[in-house]
Amino acid sequence: MSSIQTTPRAPRRRGRRGLSGAPAGRGFIAKLTPYLFIAAAVGLLLLLTYLPAANMLWYSLTDWDGLDLEKEFIGFENYLEVFTNPQIFGVFGVSLYYFVGSFAQMAIALYFAALLSYRTRFSNLFRGILFFPYLINGVAIGFVFLYLFQPGGTLDSVLAAVGFADTPQWLGDPAVANYSLAATSVWRYTGLNFVLFLGAIQSIPGELYEAAEIDGANRWQQFWALTFPGIRRIIGLSFILAIAGSLSVFEIPFIMTGGANGTSTFVIQTLQTAFVFRQVGLASAMAVVLLAIVLVVTFIQRRVFPDEKVDLT
Repeated sequence: MSSIQTTPRAPRRRGRRGLSGAPAGRGFIAKLTPYLFIAAAVGLLLLLTYLPAANMLWYSLTDWDGLDLEKEFIGFENYLEVFTNPQIFGVFGVSLYYFVGSFAQMAIALYFAALLSYRTRFSNLFRGILFFPYLINGVAIGFVFLYLFQPGGTLDSVLAAVGFADTPQWLGDPAVANYSLAATSVWRYTGLNFVLFLGAIQSIPGELYEAAEIDGANRWQQFWALTFPGIRRIIGLSFILAIAGSLSVFEIPFIMTGGANGTSTFVIQTLQTAFVFRQVGLASAMAVVLLAIVLVVTFIQRRVFPDEKVDLT
């Protein structure tokens, strides 16, 4: 029996391919692909957010009027002006009206969210009515309520029809104007809090409410034992938004009064300082101070009301 002799075959050179036969460079591209997808977003974020913020921080250390090519470095004099000038830092008192109004809008939103979370007639209609003001542009809301509050306008006509003839100047009286503007803000932003609260309430398992009903708990007891603890995080988020919003109010008072009659907010005064009085350096310092206050308040709130950690063990 003859034996067949075979010569051993030389091993094939793999060159620059891996074990699967794919080029080695293709694996590197695959690892780089996720970063390529986010490169455009990160680039726009750096270009449109962080770079202007860095420029604003530099402008706050200069005496720049927004027109000259040269910027004189003056250090922290603008910050000293912000904290020592009562006309600048004192306008934060106007934010208290909106801050108190934000608690009113949260209470109204929480009430309707708890009410409409149950099966009621025309619940979808009422949900749409409550959320609709938030969808309207802030400038349009300002013009609508400007006609509502003007002397002899809609509000005065309605009050006169029910016997209140002596009505105040809703936007002309400094003692009343901020209340009117804060009420307008409440009307606009109640829908946002309503949607947040309603979504949080609906995420609570229905079996808990069924068990509470079997135990004889009424709606009020169910709210304090189940609903309120279940939406505590959303309430904390709304509280943060309320603080930030009350400190940075702009659209409604700017459209309706232009900051007159004691209604000027810190943001309005910042814009007037930059574009009317041509003190861009001082206005930049005011913006940096506002940002720092919001960050500090948010940090304190997060420390006082931390997120609850779920133990999965």
